[in-house]
Amino acid sequence: MTTITKTPGTTARSAGRAPDEKRDLKIATGLSHVALVAWALITAGPLLWVLLASFKSNTEIFLGKPFALPNSFSFETYANAWSDAHIGRYFINSVFVVVISTAGTMLFGAMAAYVLARYKFPGNRAIYYLFVSGLAFPTFMALAPLFYILKSMGLLGSYTGLILVYIAYSLPFTIFFLAAFFKSLPYEIEEAATVDGASHVRKFFQIMMPMARSGLVSITIFNIVGQWNQYLLPVVIMSGPGADQKLLLTQGIAQISVSAGYQAEWSTLFAALVLTILPMIVVYAIFQRQIQAGLTAGAVK
Repeated sequence: MTTITKTPGTTARSAGRAPDEKRDLKIATGLSHVALVAWALITAGPLLWVLLASFKSNTEIFLGKPFALPNSFSFETYANAWSDAHIGRYFINSVFVVVISTAGTMLFGAMAAYVLARYKFPGNRAIYYLFVSGLAFPTFMALAPLFYILKSMGLLGSYTGLILVYIAYSLPFTIFFLAAFFKSLPYEIEEAATVDGASHVRKFFQIMMPMARSGLVSITIFNIVGQWNQYLLPVVIMSGPGADQKLLLTQGIAQISVSAGYQAEWSTLFAALVLTILPMIVVYAIFQRQIQAGLTAGAVK
């Protein structure tokens, strides 16, 4: 029989190390919680101030306490912003453009990503890297060429031109994200569908798309937020005769703040900002779990 002997100092060192590691872990966890709380306050502070300011008068905004409650919570400023400041029209314009451009981006981006991820053919990697290189191309560098290209095509100042540009600028990140996601999906189900005689189109729409639902939801939300907050492209493209009736939300709010000058009704402007921010917060709150699931699923194969 073998006798196992323990060094007296080993047990003591192990027992002494465990409390130290637990203490270090608690300290690190506490510091991370403090950092997260500070980050949340920094992020939520301006949003809270804008929300409170939307119910205040100019006097309360500039002479009162920043985070003090308004004297009265009246939605008159929101009604004025929606009708008198034409935020309602800008809102509808933005919804129309973002819905069409996001749908086009997801359709073309998902199909391209699926082919590049699941099929091997000459030039596959070259095409993929060509798409991905668009991520490194700053938007402002293409403003002048885009202006003249759309002008020569007769699309300047039209929703069609703006939607096509939105789709083109959203495709690189969409393909980059979804290609990695499609690669992580199992091949067995696709092979079984091939054996059963399913066509490429049927495999994509009826099998792969439902399997990639979480990734599609994640990238759809990213595209919606990015296109909703876009400012430079609409300013350049939505110009010319009759463009005032086609402004998007970001353009409309910028026009309100610039044209009013010192006579601005700041509560109306802040109400317009709340109407712009609120839809994105609601969308993210509803699809938060799907977004997180898509990000984690696409990162692990």
